[in-house]
Amino acid sequence: MPLKKREKKRIKVVIDTNVFISSFFGGNPRRIISYWEKGEIIWCVSKSIIDEYIEILKRLGLKNEKELDDLLNLFAKGFNLIYSANTPHLQIVDDDPDDDKFIECAVALKSNYVISGDKHLTSLKEYMGIKILTPLEFIEYMTY
Repeated sequence: MPLKKREKKRIKVVIDTNVFISSFFGGNPRRIISYWEKGEIIWCVSKSIIDEYIEILKRLGLKNEKELDDLLNLFAKGFNLIYSANTPHLQIVDDDPDDDKFIECAVALKSNYVISGDKHLTSLKEYMGIKILTPLEFIEYMTY
């Protein structure tokens, strides 16, 4: 199903951990973060998503307190960011229930998109009107 031509309003997105981590290495995930830095998208997060970002970054070697503080301060400033303290408990992704947190956040914050490279999520395509796209699909949408 082709995507509709993009409107000029800022878009709310939930960014899966695999896309966030991949953004440090460039490519389409980095372009998505650039949209956020330019204010073209609003990044939607929840406590469980931020916790997972930090856990994976630590596992990958980001253990320096200053680097973690900088990251947390970036989120705390709320720059083009919306935080949900309360998300619904949903059971959507049968193969990987840990992925439900991204859809839960999208539902709670009325996000337009979940951007993920995870086949468990992208195979859903859509949930309650929230489109679930790969980074490439989202970039194509943004440049259309």
